[in-house]
Amino acid sequence: MDVLVVVGDGEPPSRLRVRANRVLHTRSDPPGPDVVADLRVHIPREVGVVGSAATALALHRAGLPVTLYTDDTAPVPGIRRLPLSDPGPTMQAADSLLDLVGNTPLVRLDRIGRELSCHLLGKLEQLNPGGSVKDRPALAMVAGAEASGELREGGTIVEPTSGNTGVGLAIVAARRRYRCIFVMPDKMSQEKIALLRAYGAEVIVCPTAVAPEHPDSYYSVARRLAQEIPGAVQPNQYGNPANPAAHEASTGPELWQQTAGRITHFVAGIGTGGTISGVGRFLKSKRAGVQIVGADPEGSVYSGGGGRPYLVEGIGEDFWPTTYDPGVVDRVVRVSDRDSFLTARRVTREEGILVGGSAGTAVHAALEVGRELGPDDVVVVLIPDSGRGYLSKLYNDSWMADYGFLRAAGPTVGHVLEAKPADLPRLVHVHPDEEVRSVISVLREYQVSQVPVIKAEPPLALAEVVGAVHERDLMALAFDRPDVLDHPVSEAMGPPLPTVGAGEPVQLAVERL
Repeated sequence: MDVLVVVGDGEPPSRLRVRANRVLHTRSDPPGPDVVADLRVHIPREVGVVGSAATALALHRAGLPVTLYTDDTAPVPGIRRLPLSDPGPTMQAADSLLDLVGNTPLVRLDRIGRELSCHLLGKLEQLNPGGSVKDRPALAMVAGAEASGELREGGTIVEPTSGNTGVGLAIVAARRRYRCIFVMPDKMSQEKIALLRAYGAEVIVCPTAVAPEHPDSYYSVARRLAQEIPGAVQPNQYGNPANPAAHEASTGPELWQQTAGRITHFVAGIGTGGTISGVGRFLKSKRAGVQIVGADPEGSVYSGGGGRPYLVEGIGEDFWPTTYDPGVVDRVVRVSDRDSFLTARRVTREEGILVGGSAGTAVHAALEVGRELGPDDVVVVLIPDSGRGYLSKLYNDSWMADYGFLRAAGPTVGHVLEAKPADLPRLVHVHPDEEVRSVISVLREYQVSQVPVIKAEPPLALAEVVGAVHERDLMALAFDRPDVLDHPVSEAMGPPLPTVGAGEPVQLAVERL
């Protein structure tokens, strides 16, 4: 229907409300001329009325096509009447997809945890409607913005997100007819970007290798858009108390009930910190001795890193969100990209549960914790999402080999590197701020014709490789512009060199060189 007119303070059934393009509330019965004028302006094909036969008659006499929704069987002359409530037996169907958020199951992980004495259980958050744990805070944050009046009909949701929070927000927005704009770093998989766009969201991709305060960072771009777009709201999963509160109200109680209060250890990756903080608060309110363990990528600040880039998506940070409560977390386990991805592949192949890289991080940490425990201990690890969004990455052997996480049979690039003379550095390199003059000296000292330009010291993440210089190009540039010798090499460098994984065949490196 085009318009649903609700008379009085009551609310219509959800299944009826969502069928209307617009809901108009009125206290006057019959309605005044202002209501009739409002309806006529939009030239409706159908006007539904709930709460008053008198209003239905008045609108009908005004020439509007009216349907009265009521359980009163008394006929109303000239007006189509339909039942307000469903008169048949109750069906097992949710009113909305949003009603299916939460109550995800636990499953034993006895194959992956075969060497442990303790119970190892997985909380399958990928079975939420949006496919991840982020459905919970997404629903809570939108509800909070609506209740406060920040988010109104026709408003816009703007959020910096690695994908899963965006999906949760996009589902809520689709149900409640909001516009969505999501800003994400460029390390995110194409599947995640395509998924958000499938829900009708707009996606803006920003560089990963910039500081959070940089104007091009995905945090800064999201803030700017939220300020510039009329009626826009940024839920701010990194600072919104509704994020951890959602887990304190739902995920924590579910775990306590599902384990019959026997849970001794909860393990989860730390992203915004909302999940681990909210669950941790609830569990410790039930029994103070429950251990809360964070799983964190190498390079993330939670485990002592400086925020250097890493490949695992959705967890770890380069700053401290206010949604993270460090007082709740008893221990943080640092996990490498390699261990995260290989563990995720093991879970998929041994348990038959297709999981993402951050689940691999959490399971690896849970296995490390579990080795110290006995048969009375119950470890629950949160599986935040599915691996369907990572098929082109961690489940792609070529991608894994490119980053050195898989090794080919026969001679590999790693074997060549191991054979380097001891007097050579592990990686001959220069930094963007070094002068061209000194870079030429490095090329001559080590007798190489090209060298990568990197922002940090090895070991590196690929995002820290910002370019490359070639001796021939530098010499030609110096001949044309002698003053360039005193300029930083960032002004003279070209694009980065091709990459090859340490585990890939030597022949592949030869082809790329």
